Amino acid sequence: MSKLTEKLEKMFSAVTFAEVGEFDTAREMMVEKKRVLLALRGIKVDKHTLTYAMNMCKRIDANLDILYGTQSGPIDPTVERFMSELQANDIKCSLVRKSGAMKQEILNFTNSNRDVLFVIIESIEDLEGESVVKSKPTRKSWINLNCPLVVVKEDIVQAV
Repeated sequence: MSKLTEKLEKMFSAVTFAEVGEFDTAREMMVEKKRVLLALRGIKVDKHTLTYAMNMCKRIDANLDILYGTQSGPIDPTVERFMSELQANDIKCSLVRKSGAMKQEILNFTNSNRDVLFVIIESIEDLEGESVVKSKPTRKSWINLNCPLVVVKEDIVQAV
């Protein structure tokens, strides 16, 4: 119900801007921006995954949400530089820190944010201890994910 309320508030605000002649602002308010979720464990961040996420956001004109797998402690300097690079490329990003099981945090995030187009992760093995070779159990374990899952491992990109 709160999503409906938010959409109505956004629509009424856009109508107000349109009434005073600010048509471009009204249009911008009504356009929903696409979102991509990048899930990082926070231990060692792979630069290939970061590059893939940024390039994909550029191509599809999407914002990037970064689910960072440590609740406390410093953020990896690679991630901080990456976020600066995103902003330099006009890609809006947000960092969400979680300390629970990463797979469950991804499922929770996508369930509460239905506008996520797809999730990018570095490795399934890191999230659930399974080998990517065991594709059927991996697919079944992600059945509750409401969007595609993209696994980036070095130069290999695999959709699950």
